[in-house]
Amino acid sequence: MFKTIKALVLREVRYKEADRILTLLSESDGKLTVRARGALRKSSRTAAATQQLTFSELTLFGNRGKWTVNEASVIEGFEGLRADLEALSLGAYISECLEALSVEDQPDEALLQLGLNSLYALSRELYPRRQIKAAFELRLMCLAGYAPDLHACGVCGNEPSEPVFDLQDGRVYCRSCAGGGAAVPLCGDSLRALRYIAESPAKRLFQFRLEGQAMDRLANAAERYLLRQTERRFGTLDYYKQMKNPEQDQER
Repeated sequence: MFKTIKALVLREVRYKEADRILTLLSESDGKLTVRARGALRKSSRTAAATQQLTFSELTLFGNRGKWTVNEASVIEGFEGLRADLEALSLGAYISECLEALSVEDQPDEALLQLGLNSLYALSRELYPRRQIKAAFELRLMCLAGYAPDLHACGVCGNEPSEPVFDLQDGRVYCRSCAGGGAAVPLCGDSLRALRYIAESPAKRLFQFRLEGQAMDRLANAAERYLLRQTERRFGTLDYYKQMKNPEQDQER
């Protein structure tokens, strides 16, 4: 049985001498695992299309529930990521998050589109990197079923005064209304940015402006909310933070 899919390569693992085991996020099949025989050989026609962080068209052969890559071609290679170690490390973090929150054999076009849009923006340096990262993290939480309630204070129902964001229940509160939970401080601008990320059309996700302390608060809230809700660590995030150059990030 043959089928052709379009998919983002989330992970590649060397197998035996020259094979790769790939974790893919596809338009039609959701997350799936496939084997790319001989992909590590110099003569391989599938080598480029089976690299991590590549969006490819792949023809798969299925036998007894296992899939093998028969043909593959690159649709988008995100070459800008491979020329910059910091950008590549952030791309790897995006990939690990997508793998952690996608589901086997369950198509999720919105999730794939979020990953592709984020990697494209990062590769082309269209927005500051921490802006891309924060927008990706919060929108990912929304798509994965952890959408926060940001419309009004969770206690008094008013527009939050000196807003804080509770990482446990995903709600926003006035500072005076907040309980003793794990909450992070926001400001009016960072709260508006959170709302924008949660509600904006996919194609306009990154089209907001935020700087200085407001950007710091947004980045802190988005990252910590993802980590709190997923209850796990991401090794790629730790590596990205080692690679990160704060001064360059401000410029890009």
